[in-house]
Formats: sequence, structure tokens, C-alpha cells
Amino acid sequence: MGSLLSGISVAFGLGFFYFLAAIPSGVAAGLPVAMAGVMAWVGYSCGAVVVVAAGTPAREWMVKKLGVSIVHDPAKWIWRAWDRAGLAGLALIAPVTVGPQIGAVISLVMGEPAWRVVLFFSLGVIPWCLLFALLTSAGADLVR
Repeated sequence: MGSLLSGISVAFGLGFFYFLAAIPSGVAAGLPVAMAGVMAWVGYSCGAVVVVAAGTPAREWMVKKLGVSIVHDPAKWIWRAWDRAGLAGLALIAPVTVGPQIGAVISLVMGEPAWRVVLFFSLGVIPWCLLFALLTSAGADLVR
């Protein structure tokens, strides 16, 4: 039972902060591959939820108090990139680049509604969970 709880803690915690290592570390800590994948997904999704919960009021405060503008300006490179890939593109690439926290902050600053940020980040990590679970399974079989 202790091994199961430590594996869950490892996969969840790393999914929250550093997704790339979450599934292999969860398996190394004693979880089955599928459970490590699910816990990494839950941890990653919770990372986005925490930032959205704190980030939405912070974004509104910045817009109001500091005069930060979120007006679409195609002359700026960030808006051109956002026009090409948008929230879906960021949500798909964030698990292996900036992570859920920074990706969620970027999405909120670009003006995306909080519910869309959570939804897209929760769905965007699923292909990576499947890929890393398959690679971890193959690697574990190879080591045995």
C-alpha cells in the first residue's frame, strides 16, 4: 500500500510541475503504467486549474490597475503566433515545453476564458500521456 501511495504522489506531483518525468517516475515508484499515466494527467490538469483559479483575478487586476492591454495587435509577433496556433496549439505543445502553469498564464493574458483554458489543457496533454505511457511500457519491458 505504501508503494502505491508513493507512486501516486510521484506521478501526480511531477505531472503538476514537470510532466516529462511523471509517468516514468510513477512506474519506477511502483505504479502500473496506466495508473501512472492517469495520475500524471490529473496532476497536469490540476496545475492548469490552480493557475486559472488564481490567474483570472490577477489578470483582471492587471488590466484595470496597470492598464495592461489585451487588444489584438497583428503587428506584434505574439499575436501573429496566437492567430496561427491559438489555444489548441499551446495546449498541445505546453506539456513538453512550458508546462501547465506558464501555458495557462499565457492563455489568460491572451484573453481566453478560464473554462476554455482548463478544458484545452486537460485535453491537450492526453496524447502526450499516451505516448509517454507507451514509451515507458516499452522501456520497462526492455529493461526486464
